[in-house]
Order: sequence, then C-alpha cells, then structure tokens
Amino acid sequence: MQLGMIGLGKMGGNMKLRLEKAGHRVVGYDRNPDVADVGSLADLVAALEGPRAVWVMVPAGEPTRSTVAELAGLLSEGDIVVDGGNSRFTDDAVNAQALAQNGIGYIDAGVSGGVWGLTEGYALMVGGAEADVERLMPVFDALKPEGEHGFVHAGGVGAGHYAKMVHNGIEYAMMQAYAEGYELLEASEYVDNVPEIFKSWRSGTVIRSWLLDLMDRALDDDPDLSSIKGYVEDSGEGRWTVDEGIRLRVPLPAITESLFARFTSRQEDSPAMKAVAALRNQFGGHAVKSE
Repeated sequence: MQLGMIGLGKMGGNMKLRLEKAGHRVVGYDRNPDVADVGSLADLVAALEGPRAVWVMVPAGEPTRSTVAELAGLLSEGDIVVDGGNSRFTDDAVNAQALAQNGIGYIDAGVSGGVWGLTEGYALMVGGAEADVERLMPVFDALKPEGEHGFVHAGGVGAGHYAKMVHNGIEYAMMQAYAEGYELLEASEYVDNVPEIFKSWRSGTVIRSWLLDLMDRALDDDPDLSSIKGYVEDSGEGRWTVDEGIRLRVPLPAITESLFARFTSRQEDSPAMKAVAALRNQFGGHAVKSE
C-alpha cells in the first residue's frame, strides 16, 4: 500500500526504507530537502491517492501537535493519521478529536527499536479504532519483527502511547540495574575482567536481554567506558510513568529511583550530598572534604 511519512530522521528514515523494502510505496517529507521526496505537507498529501494514510514521525509535543493540526486541514474524510512519535498519551485524544471533525481517523503508535529497527524490525504498540488499525495492518506487518510477537493493538486512542510510556519506564529500571551491577563489578577486588562477565551473561542466564547485548557491545568498544561522561538525559516518558504511578497509587520504586539517578548524573557536586556531609560533621564531628 502507499503511505506518507513525515519526519525522515534516524527512526522515520529507516522506517521508510524498511517499508519500501517490503514493497510499499512511501512518500517522505522532511524539513531537510536533501532527504525529502516532496517540498511540503500539501505536496505530500497531493502525491497520495485516497483514502490516504500519513505517518507522523517528528519530535513529541508542539512539533507533532502543529503537524497534526496542519494535516487536519489538508486531508479528507476517510484518511488516517498515525502519530508514531513519543507523544504523551494525553495528547492523543486532543489530536483524534481535531481530526475526527473532518472525518479523519487517528492511530497512536508507540515504536521501539531505535537504530536497529531497519534490520531487526520495530516493536509496535498501537491505539485506535479497530477498523483503522485493521486497514493499516500491511504497514504494521512490514515494520514489526518477524514472528508472532512485536505488535499489539493495545486499546483505543491513547493506549499505544500509554503502553510505550510504561515500556520506557521499565527500560529505565533495567538500564539502571545493569549499570549498578557494572559499577559494583568494577569496584570489586575479586573480579579481573568485567567485560567478559557481561559477555558470559548473554547465554543461559535469567538476566539476558537485548539491553544486555548492547551493554556487551558498548564494553567491546570501550572496556572501561573512559570515553563517556556519566551524564544521562531523560526523554520525558520516565517522568510520565512516575506521574501515572502517583495518580493511580501504584508503587514504582525501581522506575522512580532510576529516573532520579539520571537527575543525579547531571550534578557535578550534589547539593544534597553537601548537606548530608555537613549534618554528619555537625552531629558526629565526621570529617568533610573542602572544595
């Protein structure tokens, strides 16, 4: 089938290639004219035969909202818009309602796979009406990994991005656990070869995973990670996951702590730890280190 793809960066560009390899016709638009097939959203819509399907793969927040708003004025009744970015699930109902006024369908798609998706496939978590999802199954089938897993119709509008949010929260906690294990192994006087330990865990252990495979790859490239600064950003989805835990009174200690650990990574000299050192000095006379 044919599809419009808006946003041809690391994810969108590779998704376009994977779809084309599967035999689909994809018309791509990007602000970078060097990678775009057309010069505007209007040109993209004009290049597609109705009923159209347009996949939006731009940064979450205002870039996605403004793109969807522009598409609402360009597309026709019976067309479908897919938001495949990391949008907050609360944006989906707003986007869907704006499109529905013109008879345009809306699907929210949480996409996981990163730069490896082109060859390995993308895990897809989608939300939307059953008929809209069914119509785009040829696209989803081409993007997902081979086999029975890697795709879910999670529910109505918003369910796809909600599932992806929780997925990313779990990812935060898993990465933090591997990182803490790495630091402990590095600190131990008993251990001689930390990279080989991680490599050995890739088969037969209960903690094997794709993230473990990637950790092994990182240690192959840089065994003591000396070229990397310990500063970690967060995409926002970890925060949203914690917010939902608070709203629904669901305890999320591992995910919450992994988020806070990222905040700690951005402090060169933690004010909180300064306060702890000062308190220990006050009540116990413990030594403090000066600047």
